[in-house]
Amino acid sequence: MSKVAWIGLGVMGFPMAGHLTTRGGHDVVVFNRTRAKAEAFVARFGGKAAGSPAEAADGADFVFTCVGNDDDLRAVTLGADGAFAALGQGAVFIDHTTASATIARELHAAAGEHGAGALDAPVSGGQSGAENGTLTVMVGGDAADFDQAKTVIDVYARAVNLIGASGAGQLTKMVNQICIGGLIEGLAEALHFGMRAGLDMEKVIDTISKGAAQSWQMDNRWQTMTAGKFEFGFAVDWVRKDFAILFEEARRNGAELPVTALVDQFYAEIQAMGGGRWDTSSLIARLSREES
Repeated sequence: MSKVAWIGLGVMGFPMAGHLTTRGGHDVVVFNRTRAKAEAFVARFGGKAAGSPAEAADGADFVFTCVGNDDDLRAVTLGADGAFAALGQGAVFIDHTTASATIARELHAAAGEHGAGALDAPVSGGQSGAENGTLTVMVGGDAADFDQAKTVIDVYARAVNLIGASGAGQLTKMVNQICIGGLIEGLAEALHFGMRAGLDMEKVIDTISKGAAQSWQMDNRWQTMTAGKFEFGFAVDWVRKDFAILFEEARRNGAELPVTALVDQFYAEIQAMGGGRWDTSSLIARLSREES
């Protein structure tokens, strides 16, 4: 059993931290900016609620964060009451926020000044993956820190891989988001085309999902997409945040992302339709606006 600090109890962080108590049997201290969420966590999963990130991290073997963006991350780690103020020598900091590679490297260096390790470890699998403990975790950092933290992360993940040095986890998450954006738009257009052609889409998907067109999105989202239901998982507002991060990185490394840029524009249209909290499969909604 390890002493664990968990900072950030949103739709992902709440169930992930919960697995550390129920499945892992770890001693968990949580912090959330909204105190009520921390208290709700303790009532459901046990553990303790801290008054600040520093209080949560005091004496912890592992310090986890799962917050909104780079600025949030700096606030809960490097601020006056941030976790790094109490980060102990030999501890490992693990960040599950989808953030920039720049902040990952910054925090890796800052943790090193305390004699601690740091891993950038964004996840894929959405809210359902967090709740079911089946996330995919892509990690950047030092091998020794990864080996130390992996058994703890394994509690809520089905795959945990060290990709490379600090920042590599965040860069891999960017690759993941690029892939998903194009896949969902392709599926949305295909479903829209098939329905307009009058095809029995259940038969169509049952057939083409056995071949090269198959994808996780097809298997898990075609029915809800054709039904106009978009209350499953990752929100449009969040994916546009992620796209902004990867576009900034692309400007640095010279990568061209024309399809991703187009999909981002389509998501902006979804936001204008009032669908900012719809899940990412809602791309089909802009194609069927005239039919609704």
